[in-house]
Amino acid sequence: MNKLKEKLASKGLKATVQRLYVYEVLLNSRQHPTAEEVYREVSRVLPSVSLSTIYNTLETFVEHKLVNKVHNDSGIARYDAFVETHHHIYSENGEVIADYYDEKLAELLNDYFTKKKIKGYEIKEIRLQIICSTKEKESKK
Repeated sequence: MNKLKEKLASKGLKATVQRLYVYEVLLNSRQHPTAEEVYREVSRVLPSVSLSTIYNTLETFVEHKLVNKVHNDSGIARYDAFVETHHHIYSENGEVIADYYDEKLAELLNDYFTKKKIKGYEIKEIRLQIICSTKEKESKK
């Protein structure tokens, strides 16, 4: 918990019990949980926590760049505590979002957009979303 407290303090945030548990849930999640999923996990330890507190905490974390908000076609926001450059692989049904790390791909994308500017825009970050069908689905065809 001390490392989590230090991380929050480094962003100028007070290390409240709610924030610590929300951040811990995000760090320990293999998937990119929704606010409701975070709420279910945190409320096991802090039964009095409200869903509103979870949403507010997640948005505060996004604003302070502690987590990324990940969107998919379903319109449900998911949250990712790993903010270093990486991409995402989505299942067609949108239920699974997996991190995808490929330094060569990141380098290619950065080089491309460094050379080819988009008029009227300043690119701050490039995140690729790869949508795939699962192998199980393909094998049933």
